[in-house]
Amino acid sequence: MTTSVATEGDPDLEEGVTDAEIEAARLARRRRKQEPATPKSQTRNLLEWAGVIVGAVLIAVIVRMFIFQTFWIPSESMSSTLVKNDRVLVNKLSYRLHDVNRGDVIVFERPPDMAPSEIKDLIKRVVGLPGERVSITEGKVHVNGRALDEPYTNGQPTEPCSSGEPALASDAGLKIPADHVLVMGDNRGNSDDGRCFGPIDEDLIVGRAFVIMWPPSKLGGL
Repeated sequence: MTTSVATEGDPDLEEGVTDAEIEAARLARRRRKQEPATPKSQTRNLLEWAGVIVGAVLIAVIVRMFIFQTFWIPSESMSSTLVKNDRVLVNKLSYRLHDVNRGDVIVFERPPDMAPSEIKDLIKRVVGLPGERVSITEGKVHVNGRALDEPYTNGQPTEPCSSGEPALASDAGLKIPADHVLVMGDNRGNSDDGRCFGPIDEDLIVGRAFVIMWPPSKLGGL
């Protein structure tokens, strides 16, 4: 028996072919689909997957170097905002787009005046900005003569640095140079910070910590 039109879905079949020929063509197409991949096609697939993996790795490296990076909290100096072994996500682009703000929690390279340590990056809160005069009076941080409202210290008094040659040790305080900021830990009784090593150069700032990533129970913004 001969059909008069091509079967729908079989554009490669012409008019006038028999039902047997149509069925044979269908079976041949199924067999082609079921045939194992040739070495050439397997190699091509492997190369495609390798390209995907390499691309993903490159993207991850670029993101880590220039945009976002996670940091581990090594001490209790930022307690209770951040405690030891917390992990935070840091935006490295923040201060390429805008100035540092008071209250920002920042990650920065260890100042050269500090004693050597295996901990190369520190995390503290910005309390003083370029050009401001910062002092400590009656257990409170004063900026240009006005006391700061610092709820994150949980009422702890702020005392001058008690070790070495303190940078901020008297009511007279210090004036922060241009392109520098003064940082302190939220846990004022257990933090080696700007009271001891003084203002830090903004070039040392890695970025702004803006999200707590770990533990899951603390997931949220800073």
